[in-house]
Amino acid sequence: MAKEIDGSAGVPQFYGKELRYQREAAGLTMEKLLAGSFYGVGMLSAVEHGDRRMPRQLAQHVDHKLGTDFFTRRCEEVREARSKGHAAFFVGIAEAEVRARTINQWSGTLIPGLLQTAAYARAVIQATHPLDTPEEVQAKIAARQERAKLFADPKKPEYWVVLHESVIRHPLLEPAEMAEQLDHIAAMVRSRRVVLQILPWNAATRPISEMPLLLLDFDDEPPLLYTEGAYHGQTIDDPGLVKQYRNTYDRLRAAALPPEVSLALLEKAAEELRHGQHHP
Repeated sequence: MAKEIDGSAGVPQFYGKELRYQREAAGLTMEKLLAGSFYGVGMLSAVEHGDRRMPRQLAQHVDHKLGTDFFTRRCEEVREARSKGHAAFFVGIAEAEVRARTINQWSGTLIPGLLQTAAYARAVIQATHPLDTPEEVQAKIAARQERAKLFADPKKPEYWVVLHESVIRHPLLEPAEMAEQLDHIAAMVRSRRVVLQILPWNAATRPISEMPLLLLDFDDEPPLLYTEGAYHGQTIDDPGLVKQYRNTYDRLRAAALPPEVSLALLEKAAEELRHGQHHP
């Protein structure tokens, strides 16, 4: 029996429920609706459940098959609904994280969004977007917390993160709040949901460690690489380039401290912050 879709949960869910209704009213299976397109059943199912945005090309195909114009007209509304709290250039990656089998991340300047506490996220947002209203700031914090819900699944994705030592040694927050941020990461590591490595100050990797890296692998999709600055982001799907950057990530990981040593260093830094012993 097909799982019921709550169309009142949001715009993507409403859109997806309407898609299923129109498809079933036309007597079409997912396979028949998709015939003649380049898309698979997994994609259509995710759209129907509100978990993934419908690409414009697929919306046009569906409208042609069903004799409607609804889905092409509403495509942009769904995109805007799913991007709430995220920069437009990041929306596709936020959606892809949910489908990923493994996520490998490197950050040399900040704790990544998936691991940020609300206090840390607020500090980053207010530093980079000082004119945001309180409501806009809160929407961005909520979006990061929503992303982190993917860790509720005990099996997927496997998440491996490498942080430069400066990320924990140069706190963005007051000591008590920064200690809570480090405790949060430590708890994720101890729950076996996150694998952490810390790249020490003196690691000879400076030429390859300037840009953040986010590598996503999937069960039935080509891998993706994402990198960004404060006000832009770039998604790369060229297999050759993704492979090159994966080699870069592997070199950073090889130069980093082992996971057990990294966790001990993280917890020691948290204790020093709590007891006023932190020295940048």
